[in-house]
Amino acid sequence: MGWLDAASGYQVRLGESGRVQCRNGKGKQLSSVPASIQDDPRVVRLRQLAEWLSRHEAECLSAVDGWMVRSLSVPTAVLVEVWADPAWAGVLRDLVVSTGDETGFLRDADPGRGLGVVTLDGDTVRVRPEAVSIPHPVLLDDLDELREFGAELGVEQKAQQLFRQTFTRPAAFPAGKSEVDDYSRGRFEQLNHALGRCRTLGYPVRGGEAVYSAFEGGRTVEARFWIGSDHPEGETWTGGLRWALDDGTAVPLAEVGAVAWSEGMRMASAIHAGRVVEEAVAR
Repeated sequence: MGWLDAASGYQVRLGESGRVQCRNGKGKQLSSVPASIQDDPRVVRLRQLAEWLSRHEAECLSAVDGWMVRSLSVPTAVLVEVWADPAWAGVLRDLVVSTGDETGFLRDADPGRGLGVVTLDGDTVRVRPEAVSIPHPVLLDDLDELREFGAELGVEQKAQQLFRQTFTRPAAFPAGKSEVDDYSRGRFEQLNHALGRCRTLGYPVRGGEAVYSAFEGGRTVEARFWIGSDHPEGETWTGGLRWALDDGTAVPLAEVGAVAWSEGMRMASAIHAGRVVEEAVAR
C-alpha cells in the first residue's frame, strides 16, 4: 500500500510482511516505528488492520484444512468468488484438487475461464466442474508422484496437504484389541506440559484425552488420546489412542476410516514427541 502521512513528518504504511513500516521526512525507511508516533491514529489503525489480516488468513487456512480433512466437495463458484481475496488465493493456490476427470495443482480460479489446474503430465488445463474436492493426502493414490512433481514445480502449500504426515491403517488387528498403544508411556514432568503442547498443536482436551474430530462416511468420528487427568502440576504418562462416535460409542479399530485413522495417529505422534526423553548414560 502507499505511504500515509503521520505526525512529525513521518509516513507509515503496512508492508507485505504484515508489519507497520515507517520512513522519515527525508524518505529514509526506518527499522521500526519511533516511540513518538506509536499512538498516532494512523499507526494504530494500520496495526489493527495487520491484526485483522492475520486473523483472516488464519480463518481461511482453518476453513480449507476443514474442507480437506472432511473430504467435502467445494463448489467451483465458491473458489471463483473468494480467489480475488489474496488471503484465500494464497491458501488455495497449489493445493491438489480433484475435478472428477482431472487431478492436479490448482493455480487459478477465474470467472470467465474456470479453474486452472496443472496435471501430473505437466499440462495446464482449464476446467469448469460444478464442484471439486481437496483430497486428504492419505486418499491420494498418486501421492508419491504428486510430491515429486510438486517439488519440481516449487509448490509451497500453506495448508498442509502434500507433505502432511500420514498413517495407513493396518489390514488386521489382534483379537480383542480396542486401542493403539504405539504412543503410550510417554512421560511428561507435569500434566500442564502435556496440556500446553495440546493447546499449541490445536487439539482440545476433554476428560483427560486429547481429541480430534473427523467427519468421514457420513458421521463424526473422534480420535481420543489419553494424556492424564490428575493434578496439573503432577507427573503424567500418555496412554492409548482410541476412536469413538461423538456420543461416546466405541468404534472398532477395523472400522475406523482412513482419514480418521491417519489424523488420530498424527495427533498422538505430535503430542508424544513432546515427552521427556531420557538421555542414555555412557558406560
